Amino acid sequence: MRYLLTCLIVLAALAAQAGPPLLLLDVARFRNLNKVEKGAEVEIYVTVPTQSLMYRQRAPKAFQSSALVTLDILKADGSSAYHEVITLKPPVLTDTTIAIKNPQSFLKRILLPDGKYTLRGTLKDQYRSTGSETVVEKPLVLEAPAGPFLTDVVLLSRPAARSGGDDNFARGGYRLTRAPGGSYGRGADNVFFYTELHNAPVGQALRVHYHLTTPDGSAADADATLTPQSGRPTSVAGQLPMGPLPDGPFTLFVEVYGGPGNKKLLAGHRAIGEHSAAEFAPAGAAVPR
Repeated sequence: MRYLLTCLIVLAALAAQAGPPLLLLDVARFRNLNKVEKGAEVEIYVTVPTQSLMYRQRAPKAFQSSALVTLDILKADGSSAYHEVITLKPPVLTDTTIAIKNPQSFLKRILLPDGKYTLRGTLKDQYRSTGSETVVEKPLVLEAPAGPFLTDVVLLSRPAARSGGDDNFARGGYRLTRAPGGSYGRGADNVFFYTELHNAPVGQALRVHYHLTTPDGSAADADATLTPQSGRPTSVAGQLPMGPLPDGPFTLFVEVYGGPGNKKLLAGHRAIGEHSAAEFAPAGAAVPR
């Protein structure tokens, strides 16, 4: 039995070494409400699935992994607008053959002037000698349209909950628990989301239309009524049932209509996610209770 257990531990370690470590970067752009320094508030939600990390034995029946996450935001000319290095130390495991290791997630909020940037995330597994680094880059364009517009749509793993708290997980009076990588796994039956509407006409009830679709043509739709707030962005939080939608990618459209009969499209935005009923999605970080 001891020999079998040793073999399983070795196989798990080899599996972890087979490919580079995984790094998920979710980026959401909101407007900075400071009227003096106009720009954007960028939320960078980082998730590291720890199954892809190497675990090293620290003591009898004690195994741990370690990783460095470097976040860089580069201006159009290549100079640095933001740089930070974060050390991740996942909890100690007594057995690395455990199939489900909790992912590590954290959220950063960064204020930036409008402009064009590149977000670069680098993950380095500190216990690997080869294939230990993963680099993910995403373009980042920050701008504010003149008319009504929606900010980025954030996909959530649970409903946006009303909250008066003030922390990195609270926005617009809601507490948000993100779905890392926009992934919905086993047991998920709804897509939850949050966005903000700016520059909408005040004093008129608007129609918000939600449309969920997949490449094979499957779809789900819903409507809601929204009354914009004066002088501040209006929070838009909702959900749509997955129902019979198949596994694979999906696109969520959020559209706001106004004018006579609420038939004129005022603003719209979309988010792309992934549904896999057979897999466990990485859990989102939440505020400790």
